[in-house]
This record gives sequence, C-alpha cells and structure tokens, in this order.
Amino acid sequence: MDKKTYIKKKIREKELQISKLHLHQTTSEVCSKLLNSLILEKAILKKELQELDKNLFVEAIKNIIPKKEKLISDYFNS
Repeated sequence: MDKKTYIKKKIREKELQISKLHLHQTTSEVCSKLLNSLILEKAILKKELQELDKNLFVEAIKNIIPKKEKLISDYFNS
C-alpha cells in the first residue's frame, strides 16, 4: 500500500470516528476534547496528502522565477 492510499484510509477512519463522536459531543467534556483532537488529526492528514500531491519540480521552478510586482502606476495606465 502506498503512502497516498494509507493516508486516504486514515482520513476515512477519522471521519467515521468523528461522525460517531459528534452525537455525544454535548454530553461529555471528554467526548468534546476527543472530537477536537480527531478533527485536528484529520486536518494534519489532509495537509500531508496535499503535500504528496504537489509536483515538486513545478514548485521548485515557481520559487526560482521572480514574480513581477505591480506598481501603483500600473493601475492608472490604460
């Protein structure tokens, strides 16, 4: 199993746990804290998945090429 598949599986597991705990969120402070930690873990996994999807070559090129800055006079030239 590759890393992307593993992360997607873990995200689905977290979503299932969140949906189960969401019902008991208001009944217990422990459930509420656990729900918050699961949401945080899911967000971290999603960020890892985004990082894996990035094309490293394209990102390196974007960092090398300077961006053209707009001057205030550019807005007034027609």
